[in-house]
Amino acid sequence: QVQLVESGGGLVQAGDSLRLSCAASGRTISNYPMGWFRQTPGKDREIVALISRRLGSTYYRDSVKGRFTISRDNAKNTLVLQMNSLKPEDTAVYYCAADKVLFESDSYYSKRINDYDYWGQGIQVTVSS
Repeated sequence: QVQLVESGGGLVQAGDSLRLSCAASGRTISNYPMGWFRQTPGKDREIVALISRRLGSTYYRDSVKGRFTISRDNAKNTLVLQMNSLKPEDTAVYYCAADKVLFESDSYYSKRINDYDYWGQGIQVTVSS
């Protein structure tokens, strides 16, 4: 089992930056593909960014490319999302998640949200205009 806890959210103005962290316990996160997701009321949860297990392969949704960066701090067993140039449309509850997939390459990540097995409780990010 992996327990995930997000931190770093809050209320900011458009153009500001935030750094979300996802602290993991129970297992080392270097064993899992992981991702950041977000959800707004009445909408489906969507992928924000994904990162593979070890080789650092990444994926970003188009609307955050060039503004957000996903990374791991394996020494701290933490997943990070650096968010720059924030926009009001980035307002959402942000979740981190891990995929306990086995027998895939170290560059693998899934773009299917249902493949992710462990989820944090979510953290609110609000960007005012």
